[in-house]
Amino acid sequence: MLNLPNLLASLRILLAPIMFWIILNPQVFTQNGFDISWNYYSGALLFVIASVTDFFDGYIAREWNQSTMLGAIIDPLADKMLTIAAFLGLMMIGEASVWAIYIIIIRELFITALRTVAVSENISVKALFAGKVKTVFQMIAIGFMLMHWPFAVPLLWIAVALTLYSGAEYIWSFRSAILKEKTL
Repeated sequence: MLNLPNLLASLRILLAPIMFWIILNPQVFTQNGFDISWNYYSGALLFVIASVTDFFDGYIAREWNQSTMLGAIIDPLADKMLTIAAFLGLMMIGEASVWAIYIIIIRELFITALRTVAVSENISVKALFAGKVKTVFQMIAIGFMLMHWPFAVPLLWIAVALTLYSGAEYIWSFRSAILKEKTL
């Protein structure tokens, strides 16, 4: 159960609250004589490190045939913990739209619940390509917002649109899987 992919997903779970704390506590840097940009760099660096583990845990699990039921549960959970921590932190410091974050979090919770129901019914609803694209755009938007770069807001709204689209695609996939199951 504790293979390298699962350890990488666990690392992502551990880094999420640390990054959240850094986002919310810029005074730690500024009171110690550092420019506020060090807060941005630190939060962004932790986010990038955690995001890179997302790629590698999936890649290693597939290539080394180390996929486990634990990994199937904690990998998407770690992704959600990381992105929700970043989005909430950015929203709390006024860098992200409350409505954008609300839409993203509601979609993530709904699809996670849907996937849990699917697993309990022995229905396979695997990660779809749109969901992977959504995750990439969310991570890019978070990186831009953490660094206070231009185009962060449009990227966030593109991520919201992709989040809604991929959510609809998951719902359709789940519906199709249920209908297929009923005809068997």
